[in-house]
Parts: sequence; C-alpha cells; structure tokens
Amino acid sequence: MPQPTDLFLGEYRRTLDDRFRVAVPLEMCELLNGAGSEEKTENTCILAKERVGCLSLWNQSIWQTKIDDGVQLVQGKIRAGRLEGKTGQVQMLGRLLSTRHQQVQLAGRGRLLIPESFRDFLHAESGSEVMIVGAAVCVEIWHPEHWLRYVEERMPRFRRLFDTLSG
Repeated sequence: MPQPTDLFLGEYRRTLDDRFRVAVPLEMCELLNGAGSEEKTENTCILAKERVGCLSLWNQSIWQTKIDDGVQLVQGKIRAGRLEGKTGQVQMLGRLLSTRHQQVQLAGRGRLLIPESFRDFLHAESGSEVMIVGAAVCVEIWHPEHWLRYVEERMPRFRRLFDTLSG
C-alpha cells in the first residue's frame, strides 16, 4: 500500500486503444498497488468520476477506508435523526455514490480498461489521447482539453498553493 508520504507525480500523454484500454505508467502502478515492478498479476484499484473530463484511480484499500468512514458518518446521522427533512439530499448522495466509482483491474504492463459509463464521463473515444496525471494522492485520467483548461485556470496560483502547503 502507498505510504502517506508517497506522492503520485508526473504528466503523460497516452492513447486509448480500440478496446478503450490505456497504459498507466508502471511507476504509478507500483504506487497504486504497493507492488514491486516484477509483479505482473492483475491488481484491483478503484476508478472514480471526479469532474467532467476527469477520472481518478485510487489504491483500493485507501479509497475503501475513506468511503467506509464517510458512509458510517452519514448512517450515524440518519440513525440519530440529524438528517430529517434532507431525504432528497440523502437520495442524491446514494445515487452519486452508487455510480461514482467502480473496481477495476490493472492488468500486465499497467493496462486499464475504462468502463463504458466512465468513458462517457471522460468524453473519450477509442484512438483518442488522454492525459495521465499524478495528483499527489491518486492518479488522474483527463481528456486533454479539460486538462489544459484546468491547468490554465490554476497554474497562476501554484506558487501560493505550494508555499501554503510546504511552509
């Protein structure tokens, strides 16, 4: 399992093959799975819909811990009656939670098959390019146009963010 100090970093351009598979860089796969580079077996990760044009890929146990903790808090609030009158919000949470993430396999050489509903969310076609980006705590898969827009909007604030987090 990745250690809290391990950061996913890097930006890679990849092409989706005709079966909607993409090669995740091996160094990212190793961090995702906590496996050595010699390991060639399939490894389970979590693929999540982050924002339109972006998916995230997580270590399964880290993701599951975060989700389980959050769901337990919501269940506790429901049992305690603290979410009375918020049925619509609870239903929305359930719908989004039901469709937001899915277990996926990282096959040999880091190949990831992107499921159909996730392709739609990513706006990806077979043969198109995607960006694989290290997002510190996870790996992200971006549609290139969405990635460029994201970076253009946020890069001017990089120095202040870096100083805040590192200072």
